[in-house]
Amino acid sequence: MGKVIAFTSVTLDGVMQSPARPDEDTRGGFEHGGWATPYPDPVMASASAESGSSAGALLFGRRTYEDFYAVWPKRTDDNPFTPVLNNTQKYVASTTLKDPLPWMNSTLLKGEMPQAVARLKADMKKDLVVLGSGTLLQSLMRYQLVDEYILLIHPLVLGSGRRLFPDGGAAATLRLVDSKATTTGVLIATYRPETASSEGKTK
Repeated sequence: MGKVIAFTSVTLDGVMQSPARPDEDTRGGFEHGGWATPYPDPVMASASAESGSSAGALLFGRRTYEDFYAVWPKRTDDNPFTPVLNNTQKYVASTTLKDPLPWMNSTLLKGEMPQAVARLKADMKKDLVVLGSGTLLQSLMRYQLVDEYILLIHPLVLGSGRRLFPDGGAAATLRLVDSKATTTGVLIATYRPETASSEGKTK
């Protein structure tokens, strides 16, 4: 059985909205888009590569899937993540998208999301990694389907924006199992819910 791993960038006040570009997600009049772009370094690249190597598949919500599809398949530079994202199996949880999905190696989940994700977990030998996809992640948390959080905590307080852990969201007790700091001040913290398996408790 694989694990569902949330791999996402957040600020110190928990905002995960629009980290990559100013126009990535302007819902609610959000004006701080692109806040994560000054912070990448080799430590962060290594963590991203490690997460990618452990992934048997990626899991997206509709908005993040469409945003990634608009950018990554069209890249012609030597970014090492381009072939990874293109070639990795991608599953999409959406009630509005229809088959066939446009990006190669993409599958639309059928049926109710919690049961579909639980079936994927049971069938996979490697991990199912969720990139971004805040609304989907919050739904997965409500059903206790997230086994691990890899949070790239940026040294920023934005004061507004959509947060990973919103008011009224699912409660959880998390255990820190690994942490490292990047040269740019980002803390990469890995947490597991207390109800998750304690196998590999420390690294």
